[in-house]
Amino acid sequence: MTQKRATPTIKRRRVGGQLRRWRGSMKSGDAAKLMGWDTTRLSRIERGTYRISGDEVRSLCAKLGVDDPAGVEEVAKAAEEPIGGGWWAAYAGRIGQNYLDFIELEAEAQTIYIQHPVIVPGLLQSPGYVREILTRAPTAAAEHAEMLVSIRMARQAVLSKATKLHALVPESALHAQFESGPAVMRDQIRKLLDASEMPNVELQLIPLTAHPTYGANGGVTILSYRHPWANVASIDSSFGGSHTDDAEQVTFLDGEFSAIASIALSVDKSRDLLNEYLEGLHK
Repeated sequence: MTQKRATPTIKRRRVGGQLRRWRGSMKSGDAAKLMGWDTTRLSRIERGTYRISGDEVRSLCAKLGVDDPAGVEEVAKAAEEPIGGGWWAAYAGRIGQNYLDFIELEAEAQTIYIQHPVIVPGLLQSPGYVREILTRAPTAAAEHAEMLVSIRMARQAVLSKATKLHALVPESALHAQFESGPAVMRDQIRKLLDASEMPNVELQLIPLTAHPTYGANGGVTILSYRHPWANVASIDSSFGGSHTDDAEQVTFLDGEFSAIASIALSVDKSRDLLNEYLEGLHK
């Protein structure tokens, strides 16, 4: 059967990446011969540019000696999923591929660690705050900005699932002033307070007194998944961020997140301070 070249979606790349990890130290040529393939075909499968069927995943893993039935079945199932699933597929070609990939990665995560040094993280933004952030950007075109507002609000659906969120929010973000008036920040603080009461959300404020080295490297999101998928780290940028599942890099960024969390206010103290801001008691 002719193997069709596939668009290298993030799902295909993750399937290929997991197969590459299972291949381990075995040479690609040797692994390809186990399936009667040439090395180019296996290479393209591992990069996500060739489709692989669920049965081929099971067969390859059996020949590689992978002793992980549940993990193999998870990857085989993912390999069979059609391209273009999920609500975000409607935005393909209208937003950057990196951002599209991130939305899919975020939607499928079991836990999300997120930290931003300047603004309230996107998953916790109120509608008014989102609109202020996105529509007043120097390069924002009205129609495109409104589309981005819709996308950001749709992303927040992950919090209504079992997804666990640990968010580090800079206290300095609560001092933002908008032309629309103080109601924007009042609604945003209420949103943060409501989120802090959710059983799957852990929210900590990074105090104004924190040393500026904490979080100085920009916004980071760390995503973890059910077995056997590798964790992913995403670093914010104007182009939708850059994502990596390199274990060493993810571990490093996870360590940075933990260091920031260690100097942030506790969940209870963060909630108390948010209430002070809402009541206008904090000056």
